[in-house]
Amino acid sequence: MDIVKDSGLLQVKAASTPLPLGLKLTAQCGALLSNPDSFRRLIGRLLYLAFTRPDISHSVQQLSQFLTHPCEAHWKAALHIVRYLKGSPALGLFFPSTSNFELTAYCDADWASCPDSRRSLSGFCIFLGAALVSFKTKKQSTVSRSTAEAEYRSMAATVSELKWLLYVLADFGISVSLPISMFCDNQAALHIMANPVFHERTKHIELDCHVVRDAYKAGFVAPSHIRSAQQIADLFTKILPLKSHLGGGGVEIQQQQQPVGVVGATTIVNKLQLKLMGDDEEDDILDTG
Repeated sequence: MDIVKDSGLLQVKAASTPLPLGLKLTAQCGALLSNPDSFRRLIGRLLYLAFTRPDISHSVQQLSQFLTHPCEAHWKAALHIVRYLKGSPALGLFFPSTSNFELTAYCDADWASCPDSRRSLSGFCIFLGAALVSFKTKKQSTVSRSTAEAEYRSMAATVSELKWLLYVLADFGISVSLPISMFCDNQAALHIMANPVFHERTKHIELDCHVVRDAYKAGFVAPSHIRSAQQIADLFTKILPLKSHLGGGGVEIQQQQQPVGVVGATTIVNKLQLKLMGDDEEDDILDTG
């Protein structure tokens, strides 16, 4: 609650989502802040908090692009994130005491989402058993000419992260069964991966094609299609409506009881194993309060 207190929002109504649905922020969207250091300080604290709060990862990434010349609209959006945190101060990553060592990955991309550069946004989350162990939101380094290209680059980033995690787990003497399930909601990207012939239209993404296709042919990953409504990685690439983000039922997130990859009527935050800390769970959760 220190962030809420220092921002002077203790008496302000809490927000139900990190950012308002449909919000579009640009580098030039209003008057410049008279005191940009306050904005930079707040974003720095939110970036640190996002290590254990994946539900704000996308929102903080969006605002961190404007640290050089922040505007009033950027400051207002940052305070909206703080208002969201006010409504869920004890929410944090939950690590079950009993879990398997099976890796599962979800990857997604938001095509040409940056209004200034038209670069796409990549996002992924990786589970070890039922515990979220890696997640990322990052703007792609080049402009993608199609949704398939953007999604494929996100798949390549996910494969690279999975390989790194495999090395880390091997150092701890933990073996992971292969292939690793990787879920993507773009059929075109999956077809590119499965097609051994490079067509003219896909030559510009040839490098990433090699990364993903080689991992697929080697039996390292088993990419599968997943419906967009069931895509957990959506949380890392776009602003979600309340129904998808928290289900409109407050912030009391219960532990997921179903296997990863089997999606029922739970919300995305639920699937990420975010949970309110209770007295008997202090050893199993990273507290964000």
